[in-house]
Amino acid sequence: MSRPQPDHDRSRQRLVGAASLWLLLGCALLGSRLLPLYSPQLGWSAAFWLLGAPLVMLLTLAPGLPLRLLALGRTRRRAPRAAVWN
Repeated sequence: MSRPQPDHDRSRQRLVGAASLWLLLGCALLGSRLLPLYSPQLGWSAAFWLLGAPLVMLLTLAPGLPLRLLALGRTRRRAPRAAVWN
């Protein structure tokens, strides 16, 4: 098995960045209540396209990303407590 080309890695990183931005903007739009999560006319379509589709893209392109983000959050929370007691 050969290692992916640097151009392939760069394009994958761009796709992950675009999907992350898409998800962030979708969360902001739904969180601001400008667009309802469910409506009788659209159904769950808005929620799918603003939350579900970018989540599927992120999990497909970077399956280890959620675990890395959780690990990053855990280390950030522990560091200030350790600094206070030292």
